[in-house]
Amino acid sequence: MNVKFDENGLLPAIVQDALTKEVLTLAYMNKESLDKSIETRETWFYSRSRQELWHKGATSGNTQKIVDMKFDCDQDAVVVLVEPAGPACHNGTTSCFTESVFTGEEAASGAESLADYQILFELEQLIRNREKERPEGAYTTYLFEKGVDKILKKVGEEASEVIIAAKNRDAEELKWEAADLLYHLYVLLVEQGLPARDVLSVLNKRHEKSSAK
Repeated sequence: MNVKFDENGLLPAIVQDALTKEVLTLAYMNKESLDKSIETRETWFYSRSRQELWHKGATSGNTQKIVDMKFDCDQDAVVVLVEPAGPACHNGTTSCFTESVFTGEEAASGAESLADYQILFELEQLIRNREKERPEGAYTTYLFEKGVDKILKKVGEEASEVIIAAKNRDAEELKWEAADLLYHLYVLLVEQGLPARDVLSVLNKRHEKSSAK
């Protein structure tokens, strides 16, 4: 590898979600942090403000497992494909890139943003916390304490409600019932110890397979 660091000994590192392909953040690596990232398969960066190495998620727990690293043709920048264990941004958002340049009709023409789906990530995190902490009075706590049979019953009930709303062509009712179904499905996934990313990975593989035909 003939990596070209800039005059300050730094290399721009574009961190991207390996599954969704969303750009999470732009950081910088020096030779030591690059070597540690390759060695540990987790992201390490160099803080220009603090002038020191930092391990992403060392204090927050929001680590980034490295799936692959790709240098550009000049080898003076690197894309780091990761599996994030939590938000990339210190503000608690999935990505640091949340402010759109375009607004109104201009933004609407750009299709849906991946940020629109952050609520699913936050929902999974909340349910995981509920399972661990079991706060008194919380409905999610109630489900976990009742066990898998209760959770399965609720998934079945909500699926039936979705079917009824769809058959009735009631869009208003359907969106509420679909939300209930998603919530209870996420509770089931957490109870089973199955990350939602694993489900998304299956969908991604199916998409790649169908797109290749």
